[in-house]
Amino acid sequence: MKYICSRCNKTEDITTHKPACECGGLWKLDYRNNKFSNTMIVKEHWNMMRYKNFIPVNSKTWAEISLGEGMTPMVRLNKNLLLKMDYLMPTLSFKDRGAAVLIAHCRDIGVKSVVQDSSGNAGNSIAAYCARAGIDCEIFVPEGASEKKIEMIKSHNAEVTVVPGSRDHCADVCRKKVQTEGKYYANHVYNPFFYEGTKTYIYEVYEELKYIPQNIYVPLGNGTLFIGIMKGLEDLLAAGLIEKMPQIIAVQSENCAPIAEAVKNREKTPADINISSTLAEGIAIGRPMRGPEILDYIYKYSIDVITAPENRISKAKAELAAEEIYIEDTTAATYAAYLKYSQSRESNVESLLPMCGAGLKK
Repeated sequence: MKYICSRCNKTEDITTHKPACECGGLWKLDYRNNKFSNTMIVKEHWNMMRYKNFIPVNSKTWAEISLGEGMTPMVRLNKNLLLKMDYLMPTLSFKDRGAAVLIAHCRDIGVKSVVQDSSGNAGNSIAAYCARAGIDCEIFVPEGASEKKIEMIKSHNAEVTVVPGSRDHCADVCRKKVQTEGKYYANHVYNPFFYEGTKTYIYEVYEELKYIPQNIYVPLGNGTLFIGIMKGLEDLLAAGLIEKMPQIIAVQSENCAPIAEAVKNREKTPADINISSTLAEGIAIGRPMRGPEILDYIYKYSIDVITAPENRISKAKAELAAEEIYIEDTTAATYAAYLKYSQSRESNVESLLPMCGAGLKK
């Protein structure tokens, strides 16, 4: 198993501390997991570790730092809508799926200190698992990030650096520290081990339902969940457990939609856009670093890319809160997009939405 550069195809040992290839390409993981099957699920684990036979990380290390992540319930909101409650995680967001696997890998290769940039959820998750693993951690967050998220990050004994400006500028500042100080970049976008964790979202859906719903909605900023879902679905296809790819509907912010704009013109890289303020801060990514990879998936599988109407996000959040489902604004944006999209499409189709982050963090 090695890293392979997404741009020049150079290979690198997975023990490297380099965040990316010298050419600037991001690493992909040259790994073919066992064919997914019910017989290889380790059912004595009631957490993500039940899928350890399909994930390329030392299971002993993972067990030592695990916080019980995964196996989140699904709620049927109505006849045609399933919600997977992925905020019911140790740090209250789906990012624990990827953080657990990535930090287990970090510990295995001897990493002592990491940095990460995040609007909140990923940083909180990385900080929690670093604390569990005994790894020092510094999280860079953009100004305007939720104070509650910052408090949670600090509670895990991580250092927090607030960066003035946009989310993209925050990432630039963090990566500068990686370059100048040689810190390990435990980033949910750059490091492909993160996606080996988020793909378990699909494993759980299939194991519980014994099928995959016709429509799957995915919030799309950096592609953290999107890429994981695509990997999981490709595993099910390869195993012959599903006959075809379901209809994926990727959701961007109406005020920050570089992928949606690129798709309009069949471009291979994200569009240059002007970013406006949005409640959906978790997907407000103007320069998604894995944009070409995301667009490859979109064109390969005829994925729809839609935008969440900004003026309906708060109402969507209130509607779910009235159903005792209290989520943060970015998750509400996905539901707002679903309501808008389903009005113009066939309504008698079962859809699945991820409830990614708890509203208590706002």
